[in-house]
Amino acid sequence: MQVIRSSAWTPRRKSFGNFAREGHTYTQTQVDTLDHDFPSAGEGKVIPHGLYDLARNEGYVHLNTSHDTSEFCCDSVAHGWQQHGCTHYPNARRLLLLCDGGGSNASNRHVFKEALQKLADRLGLDIRIAHYPPYCSKHNPIEHRLFPHITRACRGVVFHSLTIAKQFMEKAKTNTGLNVTVDILTAVYATGKKCATDFLKTMTIAFDDYLPRWNYRAIPKDY
Repeated sequence: MQVIRSSAWTPRRKSFGNFAREGHTYTQTQVDTLDHDFPSAGEGKVIPHGLYDLARNEGYVHLNTSHDTSEFCCDSVAHGWQQHGCTHYPNARRLLLLCDGGGSNASNRHVFKEALQKLADRLGLDIRIAHYPPYCSKHNPIEHRLFPHITRACRGVVFHSLTIAKQFMEKAKTNTGLNVTVDILTAVYATGKKCATDFLKTMTIAFDDYLPRWNYRAIPKDY
């Protein structure tokens, strides 16, 4: 069976509007912006979630404007797989995700494991999760192969809209051939959701014998 390795990343959300950003860019006329990005003065917020294919040196970033939740994280993985992964790896039956230990894919969140279980059933893939322990996420390949290049491509750019953010993130390139695709997910994700009361009894999450807190598999129920 083919196993696909990918990294997942959820950077800090940013408000979009007429706000100054670090860095410099060239313009024909002076651009006046606000120097603090107070949410009340913004036109919305950009919540990105990224995936990085280690084998192909490709990044898939998905933007949303509601909330950073486990459902959004899993929808991002599903979209990346359906748009790119299943085409590049048609014989794959397993997917390996290298994840940080916190955020919407936190290792200690049952709601993430429930969303992950639904994702495995939805895609028909055996999804293995390998979390980086606290303070170790800097070793995640996506942190130095994708994230800084997207940041560099957006330096000094005023995010007046979500479309502008998408356009400049897609400009991220490297000499080693990095290619970045950015899509906008329009679903609305609610916060405060809790997993089903019987989830821990019915889940098909298989925890590893070694470091089970950070290493486990979501197995499709019809696998």
